Amino acid sequence: MAERITPREKDFSQWYIDVVLQARLADYSPVKGCMVIRPNGYAIWERLQSILDARIKETGHENAYFPMFIPDSFLKKEAEHVEGFSPECAVVTHGGGKKLEEPLVVRPTSETIINAMFSKWVQSYRDLPLLINQWANVVRWEMRTRLFLRTTEFLWQEGHTCHVDEAEARAETLRMLEVYRSFAEDAMAMPVVTGRKTDAERFAGAVETDTIEAMMQDNKALQAGTSHYLGENFARAFETQYQDKQGKMCYVHQTSWGVSTRLVGALILTHSDDQGLVLPPRVAPTQVVLVPILKKNVDSGALREAVEKLAADLRPVCSVKVDDREAYSPGWKFHEYEMLGVPVRIEVGPRDLAAGTALIARRDTREKATVPMGDVAAKVPALLDEIQVGLLARARERLAANTHRIDAYDEFRSMIEDPGGFFEAHWCGKAECETKIKEETKASIRCIPFDRDEEKGKCLYCGEPSPGRVVLAKAY
Repeated sequence: MAERITPREKDFSQWYIDVVLQARLADYSPVKGCMVIRPNGYAIWERLQSILDARIKETGHENAYFPMFIPDSFLKKEAEHVEGFSPECAVVTHGGGKKLEEPLVVRPTSETIINAMFSKWVQSYRDLPLLINQWANVVRWEMRTRLFLRTTEFLWQEGHTCHVDEAEARAETLRMLEVYRSFAEDAMAMPVVTGRKTDAERFAGAVETDTIEAMMQDNKALQAGTSHYLGENFARAFETQYQDKQGKMCYVHQTSWGVSTRLVGALILTHSDDQGLVLPPRVAPTQVVLVPILKKNVDSGALREAVEKLAADLRPVCSVKVDDREAYSPGWKFHEYEMLGVPVRIEVGPRDLAAGTALIARRDTREKATVPMGDVAAKVPALLDEIQVGLLARARERLAANTHRIDAYDEFRSMIEDPGGFFEAHWCGKAECETKIKEETKASIRCIPFDRDEEKGKCLYCGEPSPGRVVLAKAY
């Protein structure tokens, strides 16, 4: 229960782990670095997946599935790609009791195996654009892991597309980043900063990487989704070409983009409190729980009937659960559903039944109100919307309050420790300055914001001319 959760102010890292474990979202696996996603956690992932999958399909993409085993030679075809992923790869050398003729890599990402198929499927300009998405698991041999945020195996979606030219591919990259941005803000109530990664932070094998960056309650950044313009890099490696209208053979221009189960961690770190989960209604598996206050040795038939009637009225407008278990006390149930982050709890006891009312409790503010039973079905949808809007507003306020415009390096070094946050500072564009800042402060350039002002200045680190400000932060 809530008393077993370490307060955020005492130990934020332990608080996060406590919420994950006590809300039964995930547990540690016997395989080091891997996690078991429990039903409560998987239900949240299913909600995220369902909403995002619909948005991806609305943009014309189709789902497919590709093998999780990738021939080692495939990764080696794109030099930067293999260099970037080699330290994280798990490699299968034996199968069926025999040594394999060629080692197989357990997919860390699927650009190579998918391009092997694209090179077969794309022949003519008529085959383009080719818009494919995959929901899958991937494996990256992480040294330091944390439930949901960074694990050796995780779940994700990865989009992969082919286009006739650079302009169309770049437009696709930005279109899918906008899908992620709107999904994060509209569904997850999590505001994000959009921008381009530096060369040091871009995806291995990409020409450019665009990102959405969210601020967590401890003021650290979380990379919540990325979209990559791959140019012709993988097309040239795998000979993915098409014949244009003039009969000329051309390489396709490609994109890839993805989000993962770290979004479950992002929800926790953005909204939850010392009592447990706080979930935005749009991604909550159960939006409303009805708890009849049952009394021992008292006939509860009429009360149960009233609660079931209330549940039937609510089901067309929200997801509802009725908890009429007699083995648990009402108080235990209240704590349980606070821990699980159910946005609205409705209590109905004998006195409420006699008065024709119900008690509605909000999870986000913990406010309570008595409402006529006949008005509940009409009131709840508006209340869920109010909670959703309120969570986004509070997250936006926190982002604004903890975003600092800064010009002095000494001040930056002091503030990055306490209070932390996002820092808008000038950067000259040199990799040496970026590296030094990261080594000395453990903060990284999260992105070059798309909406930054045209403002010349001096680099935070070296003082040389800068074309504009970037966003720096410590990150997960």
